[in-house]
Amino acid sequence: MTQVDAVGLTADLIRCPSVTPVEGGALVLLENLLSTAGFECVRVDRGNVCNLFARWGTKTHPRTFGFNGHTDVVPVGDVNNWTHPPFDATLKDGVLYGRGATDMKSGVAAFVAAAIDFVTQTPPDGSVILTITGDEEGEAVDGTAALLEHMKHTGERMSYCLVGEPTCPDKMGDMIKIGRRGDMSVAFTATGIQGHSAYPHSAHPR
Repeated sequence: MTQVDAVGLTADLIRCPSVTPVEGGALVLLENLLSTAGFECVRVDRGNVCNLFARWGTKTHPRTFGFNGHTDVVPVGDVNNWTHPPFDATLKDGVLYGRGATDMKSGVAAFVAAAIDFVTQTPPDGSVILTITGDEEGEAVDGTAALLEHMKHTGERMSYCLVGEPTCPDKMGDMIKIGRRGDMSVAFTATGIQGHSAYPHSAHPR
């Protein structure tokens, strides 16, 4: 299989009018591309949202690298305010214009292209998983949540997961965020004599 052109794939995805929760052809495009490269693809649609789970390798392998992204975009608003049509994927002066070019069809395209090149040219000792949702920009209740439930019920897991959201404020790579394993909200009541951390001896819990 020839190398995947990430820029060309980004343009193809931009041309898919995938305004939440409309799939717009984006996931069909990715499913066809990944299936051809040997990924096992499963649609995990829920409600009126389309999602895609794709894995290369076996689900029992102890080393699995995952990627989570989305192909849905926010509404375009007044089309007359756009310098270039939102779904035309206009390339001008080295810049690709269109709805979702940054958030995050380019990220999805880059990872899909890299994943396909990786497993076809240098097959890893491990597995690669992609979870792509169509419900990130909306209520986000039938997207990643549905994919995680699917993984739980089918015994799928990721050792590590990269979320390719655009978080770099100035230039590529200037910000990386480390996600938490989870969170917990609690309410508690403390009794005693309050104090200040500078004078801990004056505080007395009861």
